[in-house]
Amino acid sequence: MGGAVADRAMQQGLMTGYLETLALVERLHRLLLDVIKDEFERLAIIEINPVQALLLFNVGDNEVTAGELKSRGYYQGSNVSYNLKKLVENGYMHHQRCDVDRRSVRVKLTDKGCKLHDAVRELFERHAEGMGTRGVIDFEQMDEMNRTLKRMERYWMDQIRYIY
Repeated sequence: MGGAVADRAMQQGLMTGYLETLALVERLHRLLLDVIKDEFERLAIIEINPVQALLLFNVGDNEVTAGELKSRGYYQGSNVSYNLKKLVENGYMHHQRCDVDRRSVRVKLTDKGCKLHDAVRELFERHAEGMGTRGVIDFEQMDEMNRTLKRMERYWMDQIRYIY
């Protein structure tokens, strides 16, 4: 009888921790967008939003299609076409129809986009250094956290595949 009670308690603890992790991941993403927004206000960058900045940062030196943005995990959202259009209109990205499949458009950063990419990279570098210097997190802790989050990601991906 004691084993069943302990198992239930462990399951309840796991559920509580899981829900806390989900809430933290969501809050961290929103905070990341706010951090980028604040940095852009400091740099007087007003024509691009934080979601678009992350999209540019993740594309980096690559040339990709809109579909690849989602499949590679560079972009999580339903309005990728809108954001790409705005980035092209504002001169941060260049787009070109694929020679093989004329329905597909490939995008890459312009010089202006590369400068913005570098600004975001510098922000992230400052944060990484600051967290290390202040003892917020060290390499081993970051590595373990990333391994844990990757296991959760694989589990969720498996669940999606299982559903279909």
